[in-house]
Amino acid sequence: MLRDFIVLGGGIAGLRAALSLSQSGRVLLVTKESLSESNTAYAQGGIAVALGGPDDVALHLTDTLNAGDGLVARSAAEVLVAEGPALVEELIHWGTAFDRKDGLLLPTREGAHSLPRVYHAHGDATGAEISRALIAKLRSQPNIKVLEEHFARELILSNGRVVGVELVNPRGEVSRRYARAVLLATGGAGMIYSDTTNPAVATGDGMAIAFRAGAELADMEFYQFHPTALSLPGVPRFLMSEALRGEGAYLRNHLGERFMERYHPLLELAPRDVVARAITREGLGPYPGESYPVYLDMRHVVGLNLGQRFPGITAFLHRHSLDLSRNLIPIRPAAHYMMGGVRTDLNGRATLPGLYAAGEVACSGVHGANRLASNSLLEGLVFGARAAKAMLEEPPLPPSFVPTQPVAVTGAINPKPSPLEAPVSRMRAILWHHAGLLRDGDSLQKGTAALEALEAAIAEPLCANTRAALEASSTLLLGRAILHAALARKESRGAHFRSDYPARDDKNLQRHSVLTFDGREFRLRFEEWK
Repeated sequence: MLRDFIVLGGGIAGLRAALSLSQSGRVLLVTKESLSESNTAYAQGGIAVALGGPDDVALHLTDTLNAGDGLVARSAAEVLVAEGPALVEELIHWGTAFDRKDGLLLPTREGAHSLPRVYHAHGDATGAEISRALIAKLRSQPNIKVLEEHFARELILSNGRVVGVELVNPRGEVSRRYARAVLLATGGAGMIYSDTTNPAVATGDGMAIAFRAGAELADMEFYQFHPTALSLPGVPRFLMSEALRGEGAYLRNHLGERFMERYHPLLELAPRDVVARAITREGLGPYPGESYPVYLDMRHVVGLNLGQRFPGITAFLHRHSLDLSRNLIPIRPAAHYMMGGVRTDLNGRATLPGLYAAGEVACSGVHGANRLASNSLLEGLVFGARAAKAMLEEPPLPPSFVPTQPVAVTGAINPKPSPLEAPVSRMRAILWHHAGLLRDGDSLQKGTAALEALEAAIAEPLCANTRAALEASSTLLLGRAILHAALARKESRGAHFRSDYPARDDKNLQRHSVLTFDGREFRLRFEEWK
């Protein structure tokens, strides 16, 4: 079946791109689960944008560059901060209800921002509100067809150009869809790690199918660990928004001490990589495998109704007999956001003709080694719009192009528990232990060997066409890519910290890592990006 454009993913980048593309052609928007299920919908804190004019934009650029620890591609950051304000105003025009006071937008401050510029909705449900508004707008566009609960198995190439995608439905049936351009807006890969704030859909599928097809990945060693996820036995690592610290929350160790003064002059509002490592170090126990609790403390905050400001967080904590105003909240870091991804230019073009990427799946260098808090929603908005504009310039498929026939069904979704459950759980634990917040060469090598030992179990042919198998294959490939890139970067920078190379090496490594894959082996080089 032929469409003008295919968009994979229903987060902010995919929705915004689809809306632009629909003005000039027929769009197929494909989501792995329901349209409303994406990383965007779980974003709590807000969207960072400089609405105060040129000086505000310049300061937002400075904060973004500083947070990225010397590796931000300046041209990408300039696009982000300069084009963001108009696109956020457009969101407001489309009905996004950001929080206001006396009719005025109500910005707050988050880590590494020099002033309040983070706009939130319904307290701590910003992503869900933006998704609601964009989906409502999308539903009114006749040129957009939404295909839910379909998994992207692989990209289709013709003469070196991406011309479509192979999809698997919930019954395991495979179909091929064709278009003049394909946009990956499939989000991140938090499920690579055992501890993550991401929803279960975040398995890195878009990065994996692009990498297998021959597209380059970049900066895969830089995975951001959010400093403050709820730490309770048997409870998912629920995100405790950075906005909590923006509203005055303290971090305390097991002795009750505030400790951030030992790590950074911005204290609790230091860049995320600094705060996450500080929490990890404060939680190290006296013996291997032992740990001390670390807490988030808002008991001292006055003049703010925490239940109104953070209704979602408050409700979740109440289910576990915790209260922001009365209790110390146990926290620990968890995998949150991938700065790396499918390498793109400033218009979302990947290194394969006909393929585009925007949002967390992509890497334009805009975040460098460490993303500035709440720049993620803005990235998806800005680069989703830019990718759509560039896709409109792609020529139609030639009249001589003949779509291949649908492939045969190779298997059906098995309702029984997946035999991959145990090896996937093991794989996620390996990545957390060997490629987490604190790394060294020996541990990274052991992690690589451990993943290789798991490969046969995850490649089980009986599961080849199940969603579980396809997701496991994606996370395994990306886990290997992370380990490979982390071994190559013999320095510490941003979210990548190696105890055997604890200093930055600007002379040799103030460059971006670029990975290619030939189906068996990785090749890596370092490049300077402007």
